[in-house]
Amino acid sequence: MKPIRFVAVLVSFGFVALLAAGDWPVFRGNGAQDGVSDDKLPDKLHQIWAVKTGDSIEGAPAIVDGVVFIGSQDQHLYALDLDDGKERWRYKFPAPIKTSPAVRKGRVYVGDLDGKFVCLDAAKGKELWKFQVESEISSGANFAGEKILFGSGDENLYCLDANGKKQWVFKVPGGPVMGTPAVDKNVTFVSGCDSKMHFVDVDTGNELAAIDVGGQTGATPALRDGMLYVGTMSNTVLAIDIAKKDIAWGYESTRGQPFYASAAVTDKLVIAGCRDKRIYALDRAKGTEKWSFATEGRIEGSPVVVGSRVYAGSMDEKLYVIDLNKGTELQSVKLDGPVTGSIAVSGGRLVVGTQNGTVYCFGPK
Repeated sequence: MKPIRFVAVLVSFGFVALLAAGDWPVFRGNGAQDGVSDDKLPDKLHQIWAVKTGDSIEGAPAIVDGVVFIGSQDQHLYALDLDDGKERWRYKFPAPIKTSPAVRKGRVYVGDLDGKFVCLDAAKGKELWKFQVESEISSGANFAGEKILFGSGDENLYCLDANGKKQWVFKVPGGPVMGTPAVDKNVTFVSGCDSKMHFVDVDTGNELAAIDVGGQTGATPALRDGMLYVGTMSNTVLAIDIAKKDIAWGYESTRGQPFYASAAVTDKLVIAGCRDKRIYALDRAKGTEKWSFATEGRIEGSPVVVGSRVYAGSMDEKLYVIDLNKGTELQSVKLDGPVTGSIAVSGGRLVVGTQNGTVYCFGPK
């Protein structure tokens, strides 16, 4: 039996939208990109289904209304039934898909490595419109009211309207914009290879502030309670005070490896995966280390928090379940390949892909 799903009303940016409870519509689950779900998962994960695609899964799934949307480097975007993994449709892109799809109001948005950004009908997989940029797209899309935001390898953050028409472009000099932009009210946050976190006005595309973060970033920033949290290629996790436009604290990995994955942020902790093969829990107020958990491979995919547990994939071909408060292992599941993509959670189920091209769904037995 499929889980019963309730519909809630969200009021933000002056518009009303319908969201199914427990949906995971964007890369880190919500506009704040905080990687935290209020869903429930079983005490022990069991594999429900697995679907093989033709190449590596590098992004996270989106899950809306019981449908899993996931891109593969085999150049296809797949729509799979969350209940049994049955394919509803697939859409072929000109190039591989590295990023995570985003879903809103019955439409799916995703870009490919040739710079084609496409809007599809979520029910049928039919192309509604497309927008071409000058380089690869590894950033997921996010939304600010009716506006659609995404980054590109051509050093730009793009803002489109619901019909795919360009509203503005913000230049981030020095390299690609890889992270999905986070959104807070009328401000979006974007960083790249210029070692700065840019605050950008959503309405105009004008820069409001630029904070030196001391290194390049590939991670998506996470928002919570007026603070912005992001990992850098300079081996640090930073907390940025949005109102003060200043860095509140920084934590540096003692093993000299970058934080490529995006952080999950709870009321007390920042959970960050590192290329030093560890997952760190940092005190959200002070930036001090509360615990670290060692795996046997780099952490490229971003961890997710559900209740009192952390879920994270590793390059060691395992999915780990970790106690949020103690940092101890509760379960590990062997997969068919390394995990460089990230996790999505919806309807009491967890979905993740591997470099071997397999999409796994876990839930109750």
